[in-house]
Amino acid sequence: MRHSDRKRVQMDFRWPDPPMNIVLVAPSIPPNTGNAARLCAATGTRLHLVEPLGFDIDERAVRRAGLDYWNSVDLSVYPNFETFLEQNPEGCKYFFSTAGQRNFHEVDYDPGDYLIFGNETFGLSDELLAEHQENILNIPIKLGAVRSLNLSNCAAIVLYESLRQINR
Repeated sequence: MRHSDRKRVQMDFRWPDPPMNIVLVAPSIPPNTGNAARLCAATGTRLHLVEPLGFDIDERAVRRAGLDYWNSVDLSVYPNFETFLEQNPEGCKYFFSTAGQRNFHEVDYDPGDYLIFGNETFGLSDELLAEHQENILNIPIKLGAVRSLNLSNCAAIVLYESLRQINR
């Protein structure tokens, strides 16, 4: 059987209303943002990008990683994190960092929450983490083996845990 002959199945799933939100602060690697955009399109999740971006959204690498799904992405871009907060006062904000003391799956996620991830090289700033200490979460990894996980993988791990909880 050829791939094109396979029947695809739309799973019965309760998509959150309001939708979840993925926030990438100063992303610098185009394929990571493209992969996150595809994830958002697949789940109806809103994608928020906080500048500075290490690339132009129109760059071929970003488009290629997001394939032809960009028209299905609810995308907002902000000049800085303060503007993001001003324009999105609702919903709980969770910040993901290897500096977090709480495991990401110990949180009860709700529709409309914001899952916030930092730059691929340096993560979220110390200042930002200090301002939001109560909501810093960590994805367990063996720190002796790697410094961190890939940004778009982190977004997928946490987003699907939040969706799993909402669908309980």
